[in-house]
Amino acid sequence: MATAPAETDAIAETVRLSRRDGTSPYVVVCDHASNFVPPAFASLGLTKTDLLRHIAWDPGALGVARALSDRLDAPLVESRVSRLVVDCNRALDAPDLVAATSEGTPVPGNSGLSAAARQERIDLAHAPFHRALDALIGERLAEGRQVLVVSVHSFTPVYGGVARPWHVGIVHDDEDRLSAPLLAALRDLPDLTVGDNQPYSPADRVYYTLERHARSRGLACVMIEIRNDEIADEAGQRVWGERLAGMLETIAEQAAGRAADDLPVEGVAHA
Repeated sequence: MATAPAETDAIAETVRLSRRDGTSPYVVVCDHASNFVPPAFASLGLTKTDLLRHIAWDPGALGVARALSDRLDAPLVESRVSRLVVDCNRALDAPDLVAATSEGTPVPGNSGLSAAARQERIDLAHAPFHRALDALIGERLAEGRQVLVVSVHSFTPVYGGVARPWHVGIVHDDEDRLSAPLLAALRDLPDLTVGDNQPYSPADRVYYTLERHARSRGLACVMIEIRNDEIADEAGQRVWGERLAGMLETIAEQAAGRAADDLPVEGVAHA
C-alpha cells in the first residue's frame, strides 16, 4: 500500500500549488492526493487502517502526479485533505460530496451533517482547491499560453468482489485531443491492459474537476486512472510517471505543430 503523505497535527493550507511558473503547457491535478483528516474531525470515527484504504484517498496518485510535474516542468495542484472530509472532485450538490458511507464502510463523522457543517467542509478544502486551480489556469490563459489539463487518480484492483483487469484507464468525454493519442500510445505497450472509460467514465460523476476547469473553457483534458497495486511504492510511481510523461511530451509536441484552431490556446470564459 502506498505510504500516506506526512502531515503535521494541524495543516496551514488545504491545497498545495507546486511549480507555478513551470514551462510546460500541462497543468497536473491530483484531487485525491491525501488521506489527511484534520484533528478537529476526530478521524471521522474511522480507524487508522480505514484511512489508509482507497476510501480515504487515491493511494500512489500523488507520487505519479509529482513525477509528472517534475519531468514535464508542469504546475501541480493537489488537495491536502482526505476526500472523506470533502471530495474535491464532486459537484457541490453531489450526494457523495461528503460521503456517509464509502465502499460499504460507514463514516460516522459524516452522518447527519447539518448544512452549516457541510459548508464548513466546503470552505475548508473544496473551495480553496478550486480557487487555486481556476486562478492558475486563468493566469496562464491570460498570458497567451497553451493549457492542457491532466488529472491523476488511482483505483482498486478489486471492487465489489469483482477483479478489475485494467492496469490503467483513460477517462474522457467526446473531447479526445489528449485521450485518443494517449490511449493509442498505451495500447502500443506490451503486457498492458488499457481501459477506455474503464473502470470509470464521466457518467459516474468523476469528471467534475475537468468539466469545471477545462471543458468549460474549451481546453483539452484527460483523466488518468492507474490501478493502485501498480503504484504502491515509489519505484512504481516513478515508472508510471516517466512512462506517462514521455507520452504526454510527444502529444504536446504534436499538438503544438498543428493549426491553432485544431488545439486552441484560448478557451471560452466560464462562470
